Amino acid sequence: MKEERSVISEKPWVDGLTIGEAFDRTAARCADREALVFTSLDYRRTYREFQADVDAAARGLLAIGVGRGDHVAVWATNVPQWLVLQFATAKIGAVLVTVNPAYRAFELEYVLKQSDAKVLCLVDKFKTSDYFAMLQEVCPESTSAASSDGTRCEVRSEKFPRLKTIVALRGTAPAGFLAWDEMLRLGSAGHFDLRAAAEGLTCSQPINIQYTSGTTGFPKAATLSHRNLLLNAYYVGGCQRFSEQDRVCIPVPFYHCFGCVLGTLGAVVYGAAMIIPADSFNATATLDALERERPTALYGVPTMFIAQLQCPTFPARKITSLRTGIMSGAPCPIEIMRQVIDKLGPSELTIAYGQTEASPVITQTHCHDPIELRVETVGAPLTDVEVKVIDPATGATLGDEQQGELCTRGHLVMLGYYKDPAATAKAIDADGWLHTGDLAVRRPDGYYHITGRIKDMVIRGGENIYPREIEEYLFRHPSIEQASVVGLPDVKYGEELCAWIKLKTGTTATEDEIRAFVKAGLAHFKIPRYVRFVEAFPQTISGKIQKFKIREQMIEELKLVVQKMA
Repeated sequence: MKEERSVISEKPWVDGLTIGEAFDRTAARCADREALVFTSLDYRRTYREFQADVDAAARGLLAIGVGRGDHVAVWATNVPQWLVLQFATAKIGAVLVTVNPAYRAFELEYVLKQSDAKVLCLVDKFKTSDYFAMLQEVCPESTSAASSDGTRCEVRSEKFPRLKTIVALRGTAPAGFLAWDEMLRLGSAGHFDLRAAAEGLTCSQPINIQYTSGTTGFPKAATLSHRNLLLNAYYVGGCQRFSEQDRVCIPVPFYHCFGCVLGTLGAVVYGAAMIIPADSFNATATLDALERERPTALYGVPTMFIAQLQCPTFPARKITSLRTGIMSGAPCPIEIMRQVIDKLGPSELTIAYGQTEASPVITQTHCHDPIELRVETVGAPLTDVEVKVIDPATGATLGDEQQGELCTRGHLVMLGYYKDPAATAKAIDADGWLHTGDLAVRRPDGYYHITGRIKDMVIRGGENIYPREIEEYLFRHPSIEQASVVGLPDVKYGEELCAWIKLKTGTTATEDEIRAFVKAGLAHFKIPRYVRFVEAFPQTISGKIQKFKIREQMIEELKLVVQKMA
């Protein structure tokens, strides 16, 4: 059976470079062009000014003892310092560890231990989260950190033996913490040669650790190289026809690969401007940015686009500049895609599919693809990326229109999971194929359709059911805005289906009407036994629906008995 492969026609200009080298080349080429706009802050930078900020932070990191291969964790929302750190760490060969700002103290403790972070950079507060207090809870020694010369603080913790410095990105730095401005002052006070620090760095070295949002156990630390990230950013931007004339609105979180690879790094590779509406997604702030800053591209998951269209201020907006962008993270109903294109204007909006372990994009539609391809498929493989569909049981490669596990190989595959060779070997086989765990079908035209997760499969009375099929069918209902289907334990059938449904504003439906709708188009065993109408779904900070929380809530609500495996 064939394996789909796309071959590059010429070598991308970023191939072989480190992120620091690529950044400096863009800064030289686009020095006076706008690079960054944080619309909710007084922060607007040209590439020349942004490069100066990055270099100052890089010297500051060197001043506090950060060297090649050291791990620098950043626990923050979308603030300017996050973005500066992304490129400052890359310039000196330090590994940026991205920490989910939604994490609580227990999760932070795990990441700090597992990542071997030498430095933790964090904001003070966001909404109900007090980051300083949570850190002090898990690492009390941080408040009494001090150095022998008195110029900077040094943590001494048995629990976190690698952790040496805490940097407060904003707010009043507590005792034991180093303020961001003080770190910059230390860098400017000494002679720190950035060229010397970068000497010998190669594109194949690790530069980023991103934690996966695993469904079981602790998250795994996907380790990615300069080359992984630069090539992904380059090809994803190419699918959108990016140039230095573009302005990219990035309301997705930086900690996630959607924000810091497809968003910020993708913009830098092409010399485009980055427009950041707020420190976390806000529909009104995003619409403000679209109207005032006139971006040409917009990123988001479907729920973000829906929130903008339903914002009370939307009808009065004048948004005319959008051309392209990316919608990713969940299936998009064709009606939603049409509304986004018709009302917001990005006629060349693309769909991307991937996962953190793949840097992250594996397949993407092109800006010139018809709308049907952009909602019925997740596109074709990126250039110089191999994709195949295999039988999960036998490993045999399958042909067109046959469902199996999607596997990929090429420049996008991570270096591995940090300090977890067993998990790495399970994810990447001896021939270099990354096994995604996603079920897919390849069409004869080389485009792919994702049909579900192997682990999400529901087995009802011996029938294998893939929730995504039912979700996509439910999206056809004229009253349904969003739907999520999970399996719940059942004494008789093993599992039964449960559908959570959010209706469109001004519409109504009953449970029986939904079941009748499914019965009219799908097999009887795919009809949800349980239907719940909801106003919101439990979501990750990146906008993905957390099905395990739906399942847990329904099990508790219905007092269901979970059968334990022998």
